[in-house]
Formats: sequence, structure tokens, C-alpha cells
Amino acid sequence: MIDVEVIRKDFPILTREVHGVPLVYLDSANSAQKPQVVIDAEAELYAQHYSNVARAVHTLGSEATHAYENARDTVARFINAPRRDEVIFTKNISEALNLLAYSLSNAATFPGAEKFVVGPGDNIVVTEMEHHSNLVPWQLLAQRTGAEFRFIPIDDEGRLVDAAIDERIDENTKVVSFVYQSNALGTINPVARLVARARQVGALSIIDAAQAAPHLPLDVQALGADFLAFTGHKVYGPTGIGVLWGRYELLAELPPFLGGGEMIETVSMQGTTYAAPPHRFEAGTPPIAQAPALAAAIDYLSAIGMENVREHEATITAYALDRLATVPGLRIIGPNTPLDRGATISFTMQGIHPHDIAQLLDEQGIAVRAGHHCARPVCVRYGIPATTRASFGIYTTPAEVDALIAGLLKVQEMFG
Repeated sequence: MIDVEVIRKDFPILTREVHGVPLVYLDSANSAQKPQVVIDAEAELYAQHYSNVARAVHTLGSEATHAYENARDTVARFINAPRRDEVIFTKNISEALNLLAYSLSNAATFPGAEKFVVGPGDNIVVTEMEHHSNLVPWQLLAQRTGAEFRFIPIDDEGRLVDAAIDERIDENTKVVSFVYQSNALGTINPVARLVARARQVGALSIIDAAQAAPHLPLDVQALGADFLAFTGHKVYGPTGIGVLWGRYELLAELPPFLGGGEMIETVSMQGTTYAAPPHRFEAGTPPIAQAPALAAAIDYLSAIGMENVREHEATITAYALDRLATVPGLRIIGPNTPLDRGATISFTMQGIHPHDIAQLLDEQGIAVRAGHHCARPVCVRYGIPATTRASFGIYTTPAEVDALIAGLLKVQEMFG
């Protein structure tokens, strides 16, 4: 088990007050707070080592490049990647997923990329619980290529309809892209089942691990997918950086997404050849300071131990589910038991709009999120305009859950 009170001292923002009361931060699924070591790592790069990377032979250039590439090694260890050059830095997970979608649509005109061509008669499969970042890029790919866009539906409890997995993923499926842990429902999906079905029909499997990376141990070799992506700011790291991992043999044949500096092998006025992965997919000036800061965040989590993180958050989530069940008129949107669910709980309250709940909780110093959480099809599925969402992290305490319950009861009193 982790010592939460010790961990909380590492996060300077948790000492502040909001509206005259101590901050209760329950919005980590939106963006996690930063420990001091992450803040220091980014400031240190700018203060002492800043230069562009992979472009200069002077000392600062070498130091910045070394820090940037060391961060790639840190990420590779964190996800147990077989090779460091399978780790690509992007600006966030949205860019990582768009990179894949646009690279696939470039395959039709890229020599040696025939296996990636998507066209009429093919289909692309996602799930009904996807974040827009893992839904819209694939809709756009279907529009560009004439492929059919499909989704696996969710049931009343917020889990995938198992029978639909084999039905929707068939011999014409080229891409299966799905969320590991839902940001709107908290559901942890059956990754092995989905990956195995994709492999069975010869489709590419892609995992959106934005909500899994901060909460669960990640092992890309054990997961067995072809690609996996996550974002830095949710794993207690900086904004402006994300990660795409892919099998090297696939990355080596995949067309580039963005053209520009450092992604080339040779350039002439007659044509261009491209660098090997990962640099083929890192055009232009990269997130120079954010990469070592992300490495600091990953080192911080690794020192705690992801199994310990998972145990702590499972305990907090189970406690929160029990406490929320005592609030009259409250409906949990998603699994209402701790089984196969993460540290994110969305809910509605009878007669009170989710945005009103969030605003009134903020007046009590409690930060939650309200809206459709960039997963509008989930709200449509359950016939609701939005939800209020409480999401937990390594610094969340039972006392903060108690504060949430007290705050919700006070909101109910205000609405009569």
C-alpha cells in the first residue's frame, strides 16, 4: 500500500484553498496534478540545458538531445516495449491516433505499404464508449477511403456487448481501435478478447490507453496489440506531449503523417526518402522540455509501483461507489460495482443538471467535471444530456470522498 499523506506532500497545488476551503481535486481523469519533481524537471531543461534536439553538435544541443532520448528509454521501460525505437513522441494522444489514421490513408500512394490500404468493402471498428479522439479520426478515415464505420455497442451497465465483438469484427475489418479504460464510464474493457478477435481476422489492433496508463500496469508485449497510445498530462506529466507505441515491423512500413525537418533520410527536388522509426513520425521541433518532464513523471510512478497505484485506487473507487449509493436520487452511469472498472465515476442526480452540481461543488472547494466528457455517444446511449464525473488519483483520500458526499447532500438541500 502507498502512504497517501506522504504522496500528497509532493504535489504543491494540493496545499491551496479554493473559495476559502482546502482544495478537493476530483478531476484527475481530465488532467492529473503535477508532483514537484515534474515541475522541476521541465524548469531545469529550460534553465540549464535548452537547445533544439538532434540538430546541433554544441554542448547544449548534446545535453538536450541526451535528455530527450533518455525519455524515450524511460517510456519504453514503463510499457515494456521490446525496442526503444518503437516509442514515438507526439503532442498528445489525439495526435497519436490521428497519426495512425492519416498514415493509413496515405498507404494507397506509398510504396511497400499495401497491407495498410483501407478502402471500399473494408470496415473500421471502434466501441460506443470511445473518447472523441478515438472516434472522429476513424470516422474521417472511413469518409476518405469509402470504408464502413462500425461500433461495438454497450449494455445498460456500461460494458461492451460481448456477442457484438464477433459480429462487428469480421473478415473485412482492417482496424479495431478501442479504449482500455473508459473516461466516461470507468469501464475496463476486455483487452485480450478484443485483440485476439482482431488478430483472428487479420485486423490492426489499437489501444487508447489514456485512462489506463495512470492507473494500471502497462505491458505492450503481454497486451499483444499492434499499437498503443497515451498522453503525458494524465500520468502526472506535462501537457504538450503524448506517446504512440507500435510494433517496429509495422512502423517501418507505415507511411509518414507529417512532413518536415528531421523525419527525412534524403531530400531532393525530385523526391524524398524517409527516416527510420521513430524519427519518421516526429517531424519538426519536438517537445524538448516536456519529454524529460514526462520521464520524471514516469519515474515517480514507477518508484511508487503501478501495482500499488492500482490497489490504492481500487480501494478508493470501491469506497466511493458505496458512499454514492447512499445519496438519494443519484444514478451511476457505468458499472456500479468495482469489478473491471477504474477510478472514474460518472453520475446524475434527479432534478439537478450536472453543470449545476459541478458549479455548486466548486463553491465548496470540490473540483469535478460536468459534461459529456468528449464521449457524447455515451450520453446519447443513456438518454441524458451530460453527467457529473468524479475521478481519482494517487493523491485521493477517503476524506475527500466524504467531502464529495457531504457536498452532494448540500447541493440537494439547496435544490429542495
